[in-house]
Amino acid sequence: MTTWTIDTLHTQIEFSVRHMGLSTVRGRFKDFGGTVETDENGVPTAVNVDVETVSIDTNGADRDAHLRSPDFFDAIAHPTITFRSTGVRAIGGERFEVVGDLTMHGVTRPIALEAEIGEPIRDPWGQLRRAAVVAGKLNRKDFGLTWNQVLEAGALLVGEEVRLSFDVQVTSSEAVAETVGA
Repeated sequence: MTTWTIDTLHTQIEFSVRHMGLSTVRGRFKDFGGTVETDENGVPTAVNVDVETVSIDTNGADRDAHLRSPDFFDAIAHPTITFRSTGVRAIGGERFEVVGDLTMHGVTRPIALEAEIGEPIRDPWGQLRRAAVVAGKLNRKDFGLTWNQVLEAGALLVGEEVRLSFDVQVTSSEAVAETVGA
């Protein structure tokens, strides 16, 4: 088994949600950490991630303050979003379904994410690295994030479906198969 640590300088945890039924607002979290475990064949077996809710950034200070408030994340009462995998299943090639428990706003619910992982490489400084692109979606109401307004035309101010998109890079100092170039 190899334990990989999320490289926060080379990882993005992003989301998007519809705004007024017209456009999409994108955001990200700046502060997070976690690990990925892989078996002797490099197949992921466990994923654990912690995200600081106060680090939300949608490129709008007033919107970010509202998202940190009790109307949404309630960052003071619920400072961390966590994901703990409960299973990983190969779905073809380097693609995997990662199922786990997402805890957000004090609510824990199962969620499935799709990940496509790359082969390990050794960087110029001797560190082993891997990367993955991860995607999924959730309904924010399932996690108690229910604040909204219905607009005059009937559209919701904030969409209920949230799309998740992560570009993840992980590092490990442990040895891997000899096929990894130096």
